[in-house]
Amino acid sequence: MHEAVRLLRDLVARPSVNPMGRPMMDPELTYEHRVTAYLEDFFRGLGVPYEKQTVAPLRENVIARWPMPGARRTIILEAHQDTVPTDQMTIEPFAARIEGGRLYGRGACDIKGGLAAMLAAFARVVRDRPRGAANVVMACSVDEEHTFLGVQRMVQGGLRADAAIVAEPTRLNIVNAHKGVVRWHLSTTGRACHSSAPERGVNAIYRMARLLVGVEQYAEHLRASRADPVLGPPTLSVGRIEGGTSVNTVPDFCRVEVDRRLIPGEDPQAAPGQLADFLNQQAGIDFPFSCNPPWMAKEALSPVGSEELVRQLGEAIDSVVGQHAVIAVPYGTDASTLARGGTPSVVFGPGDIAQAHTCDEWVPLDEVEQASEILYRFICA
Repeated sequence: MHEAVRLLRDLVARPSVNPMGRPMMDPELTYEHRVTAYLEDFFRGLGVPYEKQTVAPLRENVIARWPMPGARRTIILEAHQDTVPTDQMTIEPFAARIEGGRLYGRGACDIKGGLAAMLAAFARVVRDRPRGAANVVMACSVDEEHTFLGVQRMVQGGLRADAAIVAEPTRLNIVNAHKGVVRWHLSTTGRACHSSAPERGVNAIYRMARLLVGVEQYAEHLRASRADPVLGPPTLSVGRIEGGTSVNTVPDFCRVEVDRRLIPGEDPQAAPGQLADFLNQQAGIDFPFSCNPPWMAKEALSPVGSEELVRQLGEAIDSVVGQHAVIAVPYGTDASTLARGGTPSVVFGPGDIAQAHTCDEWVPLDEVEQASEILYRFICA
């Protein structure tokens, strides 16, 4: 069995579910600490120095470094340890079943297949010590699936290099640009009373209904306002709503959750204020509302500055599979945080994003093995 496949099987069998803001689920499944312990054993077995960075209880980044004498450059291989929850899965999430050239399980595609490929390439460099290879930093982050706290902690701790490859399912293509994302809560208030005399209260849900008409107008305005040549326009969507305490009480609060996708050059922290200004000035809102500060913000990834990295990685891909594409995607990754920290970054890995987070998540094993070979050749180039 190829080392990358063995590693993938072991990683999927170790639950590392990110609760994503919900109350902690089964303690046997939640958080990344089982994968973190496995990584520690892996790096100790290689004789490689590593450090841990505590991000939250039971949640630690692991960063291993392998210096090569006389190396001209340093490369970061970055992958996250966490997965999304297992709700509605139709297969055993952690059985790591291999069938028909695929490995099935939660995280197989996003992104333990990519993590396994990186670990196998890293181990091969340590064992072979190929002449001319780069220094390699293997960075394993936590909390990528929710608030990106892990990679932010890494960059705040000084993680920098000449180039970074971030593992996500790209079907062995190169992603050199992606949208950013910022999320916040938009709230209305009212005055509660018994529902038998609603005229005595102020219905916060009715207020939110009026507010959402303005939010929809702003979303249309945003799409028409500008566009990136490869990523298209910025977008906005409301994905969750909650309000009131019981059906027989006029609600005194209502809250929605806003998802805003950014294009390069936009400031994530400015997005809530831009919506509030539109609602106040152009949507005719005559009652109080609040746009809370973002609870999650991730800037977009621009292709500017990664041109040489794209070229070199593309050569490594072509040498293994014969061809590749350079693409932009609408979702966010850790790459934009690394790039903002001064490291040219791209996204690359086995699997298809269409299989990520699915009820029967899987990754093709041939791509996991090919990804490991591609990374090894890139490091040695």
